[in-house]
Amino acid sequence: MRKRFLTADMIRARRAEGHNHINLEPGDVLTPLAADTAREMGIEIRPVNLLEAPIPQATSPTNGSIPAKEKETSSLPTQVAPPDLEPLIRQVVMACLSSLNGNGPATAASVKRVGAQSYQMKPFPFEINRPEMDVQLVDVITAENGSPMAAGFLSFHKGSFPWTLTYDEIEFVLEGEIHIGTAQGTVVGKPGDVHYIPKGTQITFGTPGWAKILYVTYPAEWSG
Repeated sequence: MRKRFLTADMIRARRAEGHNHINLEPGDVLTPLAADTAREMGIEIRPVNLLEAPIPQATSPTNGSIPAKEKETSSLPTQVAPPDLEPLIRQVVMACLSSLNGNGPATAASVKRVGAQSYQMKPFPFEINRPEMDVQLVDVITAENGSPMAAGFLSFHKGSFPWTLTYDEIEFVLEGEIHIGTAQGTVVGKPGDVHYIPKGTQITFGTPGWAKILYVTYPAEWSG
C-alpha cells in the first residue's frame, strides 16, 4: 500500500470544505507542519484503524452481553500523536557521514542535534532576479561542525529559477510540490520523495505554489 503524506495544504483544504476532522489511514504519514496546522485549526486527526476496531464480544454468558471488564478495555483513544520525521532524517544524514569517513557508525559524542526552534530561515544569498518567489534557506550543519557534508532547509513560492550545482545534493521534500527542470524533462517531487542531483547538473528549481525541502550537500562548502 502506497503511503499518503498528509500536508498542511490538505488540512487547510479540509477546513475550507467545512470539515472538523480528517481520517488517518493505516500507513499514512502526517507531516509535522500538517500536525501543527491541524491543532491551530481545530481539525481532529482520527486513526481509521482504531475507529474501525470491533468491540470484543463475550463468549459467555450466551445472552450476548459483554462483561464489565471487557467494556472497560474496549474504549478507544480519539487521537494519536503524529509521526516525527526528525529521527529518520537524522539517521539518513549520520549514515551518509559514516560512509564518507569510513569509520563505521558514529559515536554518540559526535552527534549534533538541531532543534526545530533553534534556526531561522534567511533570504537566499544569491541574486536570481525572482523577488516574488521569496526564496529562503538556512544551513543547519556545516564544515564548522566537523562534517564533510552540509545540511539545511530551502523554501520558495510559486515560480522557478535556474541553478547549476557545483556539488552533489540529496533533497527530501517536506512540504508542497517541487519541480526540477532538466535537459531530459521535469522531475516532480511531493512530500516524502527524495531526489539526488549530481555535481555539474544544470537545472531549474520551481513550484506551482510553495515548497520546502531538506537538502544534504557534499562537500560541506557548497556555496564556495
